[in-house]
Amino acid sequence: MNFDNYIFDFDGTLANSKQCSIEATKEAFAQFGLSEPSDADIVHYMGIPIEKSFIEMSDRFLTEDALNQLLQLLRKKKQVFVVSSKKTEVLLRNLDHLGLGRFIKEAIGSDKVTRYKPDPDGINYIIQNHHLNPARSIYIGDAIHDIQMAKAAGIKSCGVTWGAFDAKALLRENPDYILNEADEINTIL
Repeated sequence: MNFDNYIFDFDGTLANSKQCSIEATKEAFAQFGLSEPSDADIVHYMGIPIEKSFIEMSDRFLTEDALNQLLQLLRKKKQVFVVSSKKTEVLLRNLDHLGLGRFIKEAIGSDKVTRYKPDPDGINYIIQNHHLNPARSIYIGDAIHDIQMAKAAGIKSCGVTWGAFDAKALLRENPDYILNEADEINTIL
């Protein structure tokens, strides 16, 4: 099925930020004298805002060129959005830093929603404010929380295996699509 509206996660989907997130989380915990969570725990909570995940945790790489080609292809005929657990200001700065901001119609961070992933507030905001047809929209992310959020919003879901979660974990959430390589996005265009 072809879609008109593509809503992406940021960390682990559009940007390979896994190792950076692991190291930053461990450093933050160490600075506050908390026991450092394991890599596995940090990865498990990726995709959830730190305001929630830090509480819970206490006591294949995309090249920039491949990503730009993917987004240019989408932008020609499709609408592209981002829903992330990052704060909107940080998200916009990261998108611009990577040269992706020009491809995105709107980016929604955790500060623009009342409830965080896997709650569908971010997707619902985009669907409602841009008058999108949910049946023609898909959310693409690397975390189980992304798949859960898409399902809760009543739109199609696509898991990508180059981010935080492996294919087995994503498949347990029964996504509508699963991609192992960026160029496989052609299958859902």
